[in-house]
Amino acid sequence: MPKRVLIVDDAVFMRDMIKDIFSGGDFEIVGEAVHGVEAVDKYKELRPDLVTMDIVMPFKSGIEATKEILAADDKACIIMCSALGQESLVMEAIEAGAADFIVKPFKADDVLAVVNKVLAARGK
Repeated sequence: MPKRVLIVDDAVFMRDMIKDIFSGGDFEIVGEAVHGVEAVDKYKELRPDLVTMDIVMPFKSGIEATKEILAADDKACIIMCSALGQESLVMEAIEAGAADFIVKPFKADDVLAVVNKVLAARGK
């Protein structure tokens, strides 16, 4: 059964790039969100196996959204996506409960390696 993925990023091209990465594997994109508020709502509605979460977004940051999602579902699997130079935010995201992180710009193989490692570690 394919893993259900929610993609959260305020940039359309990044969401499209992540969708392309997952299109070749055993994944199903069940939803997209453009900011943290929408991410929390979509997570509660869709209950995906995996969330890719941008850190810097309008209305609610990826870190705030991660905390809120994990408060509602402590088994949520969230992988943060951050731009180069955001190391302090990455550490804050991990402390908030993110399972791992991917640094932008990224390669498809790197994304899939992190995703598969995290899912395997969680028995998904």
